[in-house]
Amino acid sequence: MIGPGNPPYMIAEMSGNHNGNIENAFKIMEEAKKAGADAVKLQTYTADTITLDFDGPGFRIKKGIWKGRTLYELYNEASTPWEWHKALFEKGKELALTVFSSPFDYSAIEFLEELNTPAYKVASFEIVDLPLISQIASTGKPMIISTGMANEDEIHDAIKIAKKFGGKDIALLHCVSGYPTPVSESNISAIATIQSSFGLVTGLSDHTLSSISSIASVAMGASIVEKHFTLDRSEGGTDSKFSLEPAEFSELCKNCKLAWQAIGDGEFICKPSEEENIMFRRSIYAVEKINAGEKFTQKNIRSIRPGFGLSPKYYHSILGKTASTEISFGTPLVWDFILKNK
Repeated sequence: MIGPGNPPYMIAEMSGNHNGNIENAFKIMEEAKKAGADAVKLQTYTADTITLDFDGPGFRIKKGIWKGRTLYELYNEASTPWEWHKALFEKGKELALTVFSSPFDYSAIEFLEELNTPAYKVASFEIVDLPLISQIASTGKPMIISTGMANEDEIHDAIKIAKKFGGKDIALLHCVSGYPTPVSESNISAIATIQSSFGLVTGLSDHTLSSISSIASVAMGASIVEKHFTLDRSEGGTDSKFSLEPAEFSELCKNCKLAWQAIGDGEFICKPSEEENIMFRRSIYAVEKINAGEKFTQKNIRSIRPGFGLSPKYYHSILGKTASTEISFGTPLVWDFILKNK
């Protein structure tokens, strides 16, 4: 189950970190499973289905980690060969690891349907491609939509078209599409905004260089956490610079689940770990010997630890009253030690 009341669903994004080697792709899946991933996400496109082989205005990247490359060059390197997909889906079954993908055109959807993908992801850059979203929704499969760069109207339009064409199980991932994203721009408060505005299962697609935003997002209500995964950043890869290695992803999974456990139910009740300590709360004790008939004063009774006596809330009402019996030093006060109306 995915959603409130369940542990965060952890997705390892493979993207182009296989470096063109299917054995690397298999190893990524194996290590992701060991690290605690619930699913591995692929990307299904070719350079020709996502862009043009053209070096005109707007087709060459001017800033960031891919500076100087054309879109075609980058996507040609980063793509996961379609002929691998069947083997990757079968590997997922072998590992009991869910495998699904982001399609980037109609042909990718048709191809993934042939492989019986269990779900789809709409990438942030595609949230404005309503015809693509409608085609994904028409499969009836669960959909995850990333919201990077999108405003509220664009998110609303994507959800509306998805539902119109049969989308039912829809989740939204808050995302900042910076590669990498500075932690200071994570804006994980948007998770609560998404939940209140759209009422859907919500999560985070995290492109920061650390895990802190992902962990914090769970405390904010994220039910899904997606993070890029690589075997070794030093080996390179199109997305390796903002990806986690196996040991880091394992820590992420552990800490996200701990953050989820820490949320609790918000009720003010004594927890099991506190029960033995109730006895050490403050209560009223005799701090010197008190004779029968003697008045209670600030000198002979005090509020101290432990908590076997009367509650300190009665302290001022007891002062000036009369002891009904002799009370030894260190004795917790009880009502039977106090004369009524005196």
